[in-house]
Amino acid sequence: MDIGGLLTSAGINISICGVLFSLYSVLRKQPSNASVYFTRRFISEPVQRDDPFGLHRFVPSAGWIMRAWKATDEELLEAGGVDAVVFMRIVVFSIRIFLIATVVCISMVLPLNYYGREMVERKKLSVESYDVFTIGNVQPGSRKLWVHCFALYVISFAAFVLLYLEYKSITKMRLAHITGSHPNPSHFTVLVRGIPWSQDRSYSKSVESFFSTYYSDTYMGHQMVYRPSTVHKLKKDAKKMYRMLRPIEAEYVRGDKPCYLCGGTAHTFKVIQTREDNIRSQSSIDELHPTQIEKECPAAFVFFKNRYAAVVAAQVLQSSNPMLWVTQLAPEPHDVYWSNLGIPYKQVWIYKIATLLCALALVFVFCFPVAFVQGLTRPDVLKHWFPRLEKLLEMPFINKVVTGYLPSVVLVSFMYAVPPIMMLLSKIEGNVSRSERKRSACIKVLNFTIWNVFFVNVLSGSFIEQVSVFSKLQELPFQLAKQMPDQAAFFTTYVLSSGWASLAIELIQLLSLAWNFVMKFIVRSKTEPTNIAYTFPHHTEIPRMLLFGLLGFTLAILAPLILPFLLIYFFLAFLVYRNQLLHVYVTKYESAGLFWPVVHNTTIFSLVLTQFIAVAVFVLKEAPMASGFTIPLVVFSLLFNEYCRKRFSQVFKRSPAQVLIEMDRRDEQIRREEGFYSQLRSAYCQLAYITKDLTISEDFSRAGPNRKRQEE
Repeated sequence: MDIGGLLTSAGINISICGVLFSLYSVLRKQPSNASVYFTRRFISEPVQRDDPFGLHRFVPSAGWIMRAWKATDEELLEAGGVDAVVFMRIVVFSIRIFLIATVVCISMVLPLNYYGREMVERKKLSVESYDVFTIGNVQPGSRKLWVHCFALYVISFAAFVLLYLEYKSITKMRLAHITGSHPNPSHFTVLVRGIPWSQDRSYSKSVESFFSTYYSDTYMGHQMVYRPSTVHKLKKDAKKMYRMLRPIEAEYVRGDKPCYLCGGTAHTFKVIQTREDNIRSQSSIDELHPTQIEKECPAAFVFFKNRYAAVVAAQVLQSSNPMLWVTQLAPEPHDVYWSNLGIPYKQVWIYKIATLLCALALVFVFCFPVAFVQGLTRPDVLKHWFPRLEKLLEMPFINKVVTGYLPSVVLVSFMYAVPPIMMLLSKIEGNVSRSERKRSACIKVLNFTIWNVFFVNVLSGSFIEQVSVFSKLQELPFQLAKQMPDQAAFFTTYVLSSGWASLAIELIQLLSLAWNFVMKFIVRSKTEPTNIAYTFPHHTEIPRMLLFGLLGFTLAILAPLILPFLLIYFFLAFLVYRNQLLHVYVTKYESAGLFWPVVHNTTIFSLVLTQFIAVAVFVLKEAPMASGFTIPLVVFSLLFNEYCRKRFSQVFKRSPAQVLIEMDRRDEQIRREEGFYSQLRSAYCQLAYITKDLTISEDFSRAGPNRKRQEE
């Protein structure tokens, strides 16, 4: 690819971003789109926005950019929690490290690559080949390669310092979140799975007998988990109740009544009317009281008197058989994924193996589209595949669009199908919490993206040219060293298509906007459309950012021309994601920064891979001294990662006893309240989460037309 093709791809993506950014600044001003672009406020305050008609509503403006830029971390923490702040720290870390890399490599490495060989005839910049800006243009044995080695050292040590500072800061933030939070039911609750079956007594009696025997001083009680069939009956009963209560012209108030399934309290409708007894006789929860033993699952939530006892019970091996009495800290009530709690623990490993095989099959199948995309980047291959398009491909502009812009768009289109599939697999493998499912999907998408978008693209290019990729595993670094400079142009256009354009699409919220339009202007719904309140898609955005980080590190000294495009992407991401976290996405559960260890480990992997490729490049360029001088950098990277693992990562896996005991002493008076145990039971009531959506949606639909939204 020549520079003209790269500029063509950049121009197309800049035009798309400019149009969508301008369109967003207009659409967000329209009162009818308040539920799309201000979802967080619309849910907490479902009111109609009253904004008088004016021309300013149809003129693009950049006011939202300034508000996103000036927003503080405290505002972000209040809006999205610790996970939102941690995600933005990932963006800030990327901006800092690639700002350093851009300054060093553009000022030092890029000129040496361009003037690496004596050129007989100079060409215009627009028709220059992308390869002359890569390390492939440097003569073998040249002393200029020491500059590349020096730049690699600067980038690596800058990354070490920034990673250490971020890991330390996020660890303190996580501990502050734990110590500063109000008493949460999950702090005192342990999820028990693998309860052994007994013919003499039910699962509930077994749990009570076990924990009252071995944890007699701290055990408070337990809450059994029931089979989905029972819960589905309760859900059907709740819907029937809702349909009967909705047409009744009466005053509705919220009240607490006993939940006979769980033994706690559940929020239900309370109707102030004489027909109350009649309705209860038609549909009663008492009819579904689970007295049969077969309705219980071999899982339960066990409640303890203090946090320290709950953590000890969660981390200690309860039985000589590790498959029985398996304990872990319970997720937050809103985070529980109830349908997976019914899976017997002995079958979980089968689900995990099945999902792993499905993921590997998807990776294998996806190799064919990637190979097809690599063929699109080569004019000779295109002419061989599509001989009828030979004359069309000879046109300069068409050739630049087809070989420069189209391949990255095709690959991005294929990649959109990956996150939903990985999320489905993470659900099937038996995760018991929504945050754990999303984190598992994030790791799956990340592994898939790094392998298929990075390795398969590079090695498929080698396969197309050389028929064989590599014959031995030790030749892999040399194959990467040979092919990376050649693939730099494709990866640069991929950053433009998957990075810049995806941010514009994220900002415009196409799906929510289309749904809002259909409900208001086609269906003509009189009530405000209740858009789905999405949580932030960590499983799609974090893998994309980490892939771009991998591309930035590996190509920094090989093809530094990609760095300015990456830096622009991260600056745009800082503004777009901050705006979305403040106004659009809703926080339903909190993992307190558990995504950061994934980011840290992937960044270390990217650095080590970059250093291995650099060693191979220096060997191929006949610079053994520079190659040998790079090997200690690999060792130092691994030692640094081990230090961070010992120093910080344990805080993300286990809670410190010192912190828990201090919190227990501080909250001792709260735990002595008589209603504390009933609050724990009601927090993990399955029926409460079935009826919750019905009550909330009804409240929102009634409040929407009667109140006015404040102007944003």
